Amino acid sequence: MFKKILIANRGEIAVRIIRACKEWGISTVAVHSDVDRESMHVKLADESVCIGSHLPENSYLNIPALMSAIELTNAEAVHPGYGFLSENTSFAKILEENKISFIGASSKHIQMMGDKIQAKKIAKENGLPIIEGSEGGISNPRDAKELCKKIGFPVLIKASGGGGGKGMKIVNNLNDFDVLFSTAKSEAKKYFGNDEVYIEKFFQNPRHIEVQILAGKNRVVHLHERDCSVQRRHQKLIEETPSPVLNDEIRKDLFEKTVNMVKKIGYQGAGTVEFIYEEGKFYFLEMNTRIQVEHPVSEMVTGIDIIKEQIWIAYSGETALKQSDINPRGHAIECRINAEDPSKNFQPSPGIINMCHQPSGFRTRVDGAIFQGYKVTPYYDSMICKLICHGRNRVEAIQRMNRSLDEFVIEGITTTIPLHKKLLNHEKFLKSEFNVSWLDKEKIV
Repeated sequence: MFKKILIANRGEIAVRIIRACKEWGISTVAVHSDVDRESMHVKLADESVCIGSHLPENSYLNIPALMSAIELTNAEAVHPGYGFLSENTSFAKILEENKISFIGASSKHIQMMGDKIQAKKIAKENGLPIIEGSEGGISNPRDAKELCKKIGFPVLIKASGGGGGKGMKIVNNLNDFDVLFSTAKSEAKKYFGNDEVYIEKFFQNPRHIEVQILAGKNRVVHLHERDCSVQRRHQKLIEETPSPVLNDEIRKDLFEKTVNMVKKIGYQGAGTVEFIYEEGKFYFLEMNTRIQVEHPVSEMVTGIDIIKEQIWIAYSGETALKQSDINPRGHAIECRINAEDPSKNFQPSPGIINMCHQPSGFRTRVDGAIFQGYKVTPYYDSMICKLICHGRNRVEAIQRMNRSLDEFVIEGITTTIPLHKKLLNHEKFLKSEFNVSWLDKEKIV
């Protein structure tokens, strides 16, 4: 097993990785920016290295600084978590060239699946149903308009190198096309350094379903699905497993096709294949070649530590799991707790947490890095922790989440805890009558 791993991340995911390493008996190195010097991941790690200023490009995205930290501490492997450099082809390639293990996908697979157009082609070639749209990038507005007329409005313009809703525009009619096409290309260039966009049919009432996989050289297993349909502007807020809207027949088809594709492309590591699901049919959306924020719900129902499995696959090349080992039980729900004010259009709420009481109890888990006196800065993502609850069924999981949210006390900053209470007790959530557009269309705040 690895003797020392450097965690190229911060916050709750860095803490989560450090805990998994400790259970393996692996020494850990935390890297941090100047403003994160007193953060929990720094306190929990065996060693720490400051890699730059609060600006991500000077620290957590600073590849030369990270390589220096690896050399300084003699780390054998790097876990990138999610975000930052977790799906950066250049970083993975540099580590490969320097014989440092990257606890993630190979640079080849990051590049293959990171380009949304190429990923769509690969999915189609390997038997996954895809959304009707352009075969590749489309740059000529005239050709784009003709395609839109063919597939019918509304359509979705998407950045080929992007995600998280950036460079993504919904077009409802031909009159709006030119402006939105131009805006999407500009955003794609700004956020991803590549203005290539593609066009797909836009679904009006879809669910967002994803399949968690673990892949070794000789075996690929799935850890069933997650339903991530409670979103605001393409950002997930609540995730759960199993999905309340899938039946066993659809699940079987979904899992078989997903595992088959992952096997055929020779992928290794943890990964998530995401789908749009509407009216009994699913369509490939993208593949994330990293750990997901919402991985704990899969862990809660399967009893499998996905981070530890990631580390083992990176070390051995194999997964020790067989599909018959994976028997999910009950229902799990995750609420992402953000330092935001929903009443002010989700304005970020940085500041010092002057009181912090986290819930606990039967089948209740908090993944976070906050504590009393912790300073939430405005420089990074606003998610400060995740609350995960498990129950024998969906009803019990919701009841346990309500109890846990009531126990959660964070003072000094504004959080989304009150919003989650509203969402969990909303009639449409209780009946599972929602889709990815629900929060953007309905005034709940």
